Amino acid sequence: MTAYSDFTVEALQALPDRELNRLEAEVAGSFMGGLPWGSVLWGLGNLAVWLSLWPLTLSGLMPLWVAFPIATLNVALCYLPSHEAQHRIIAREGEPLFWLNELVGHLSPIPMLLPYGVARLTHYEHHLHANHPDLDPDIHTKAPNAWRHLLNTIAHRQPGSATGGNYGKALARIGTDEAQKAGLVAALYTLAYHAILFGLAWSGFAIEAALIWWLPRILGTTYIQFFLSWAPHHPAHEMGRYRDTRAFRSRVGNLMSSGMQFHILHHLYPRIPLLRHARAYEALRPFLVVRGCRLDGL
Repeated sequence: MTAYSDFTVEALQALPDRELNRLEAEVAGSFMGGLPWGSVLWGLGNLAVWLSLWPLTLSGLMPLWVAFPIATLNVALCYLPSHEAQHRIIAREGEPLFWLNELVGHLSPIPMLLPYGVARLTHYEHHLHANHPDLDPDIHTKAPNAWRHLLNTIAHRQPGSATGGNYGKALARIGTDEAQKAGLVAALYTLAYHAILFGLAWSGFAIEAALIWWLPRILGTTYIQFFLSWAPHHPAHEMGRYRDTRAFRSRVGNLMSSGMQFHILHHLYPRIPLLRHARAYEALRPFLVVRGCRLDGL
């Protein structure tokens, strides 16, 4: 394969579409494959830390003021390993380690109370219909600016919100047995969550329940919706493979924004693991320029 440094914008613009498509796919493919152990350890390790907060706090070994920010960080970090599993990046169905893919997918997002089946099915709908005003399950995160998005996030959580049931509507629209099962599991998750919180409060641990799960879940999912949905899609006006998301320079850097500066690569090539996005973006950037992608500050 030609060295990545040989791909200049000018050289790529001179290629016929068929050759351009072939080279782009070849470069992208070089970043796929292999077991992303980083994501596996991230997902299972993050959950283990969050679970350990309960005995440490309830036994008095860890003060709540220490546990609370850790729990909030755990929620903010819990989605992305499951996201890798949703795209079968860890292992595909029929492969020997597919059980590990599903294990990470199911366990990692427990702190944010997101069932794997719901996450996977609705996320596929997001990819198919990104920025569509009616069919994108995540379109409710669209807002003209960051502050309006944060205000909308609060409004969407209120009872009776018009967008609060977007995922349920997407599952109903899919209409398969798998989607119905996912909806049932989501209902069971919600019942179990409230039962656990009620049981802890009844036992005298209401503050612990609030500061290890209830409030961290609110804050963590607010972070997730901001950096994983609003920021990479803003202003969310366009549809199409090369225009429905963007690369952007985050004010807090790529690490603090969970790697979302290069989210455009995920929509183009969902099987590139998140931890390889920065290197893949560097290699593919000339192609993205030729394609007319939105590269805001990168």
